[in-house]
Amino acid sequence: VQLQASGGGLVQAGGSLRLSCAASGRTFSNYVMGWFRQAPGKEREFVADITWKSGGTFYADSVKGRFTISRDNAKNTVYLQMNSLKPEDTAVYYCAARETTNTRYDYWGQGTQVTISS
Repeated sequence: VQLQASGGGLVQAGGSLRLSCAASGRTFSNYVMGWFRQAPGKEREFVADITWKSGGTFYADSVKGRFTISRDNAKNTVYLQMNSLKPEDTAVYYCAARETTNTRYDYWGQGTQVTISS
């Protein structure tokens, strides 16, 4: 399984970014795809996930209403649309995958830096 995250960058507070996670190596219909982030000096934290087959989503309270996770079946890609960005959203963002029967994420992408200036 390979996960390739992209789309990070530097934007001003209030702006938007869309992250992409291109997945390859197997069929992901029985997987949950997640986004996590890690800010300097902090623990990695969950951001959002999506169940590939059903499209069901779940968000951390800190991003609910501002971020939207989605997937494109044809492109085997998961997106994280981030709006109304805040300086505290600054972090390295990682995509990850786990089988729906697992609670632990087994596959991780390389991370993409998101920096929000105030």
